Amino acid sequence: MSAGAAMRRRNRRLALVCAGFVAGMAGLSFASAPLYRMFCQATGYGGATARADRAPDRTLDRLVTVRFNADTDPALSWEFKSAQKELQVKLGEQTLAFYRTRNLTGETIVGTATFNVTPEKAGLYFDKLQCFCFTEQRLEPGQSADLGVSFFVDPEMAKDRNLDDVTTITLSYTFFRVKTEPKTSSAAMSAKPVN
Repeated sequence: MSAGAAMRRRNRRLALVCAGFVAGMAGLSFASAPLYRMFCQATGYGGATARADRAPDRTLDRLVTVRFNADTDPALSWEFKSAQKELQVKLGEQTLAFYRTRNLTGETIVGTATFNVTPEKAGLYFDKLQCFCFTEQRLEPGQSADLGVSFFVDPEMAKDRNLDDVTTITLSYTFFRVKTEPKTSSAAMSAKPVN
């Protein structure tokens, strides 16, 4: 085999390795957001909350004040606010809170909400049963909707000595505009139009 043929073969192999590396990195970049979200929900890292199928069978007398915060991305022309400033809940008590949103434009817009809990260390114990943030919300021009979140603060929080100082938890949502059409969902807490 001539030196030129060996060099071409080596260059092709290097090009294939580089292309494979680039393809692998592109695949990881698409998978990183869902993997990070799953990690945060499993660990409470970054104030992410957990998702539960049902409320606990017991409640404790320990009270926690849950405050509600609502923000919108500047690119989304929606009004978004919490229906209540705060609620006092017992650990383990299933609670329902509402937010209200209104499309301020003359066009149909789809939005989605991200959320977090502060202090971050409480995120592991803040469990959502149902939430508008699990689905995309579609609002027609001028339409308003009441959006519900059903949650509880896990009674296991009482056993975590690191959280003895936590008396207030803030649940924050930020709505963003979605570029794609919404997925059809049968979620019970989806947008409920208000007249």
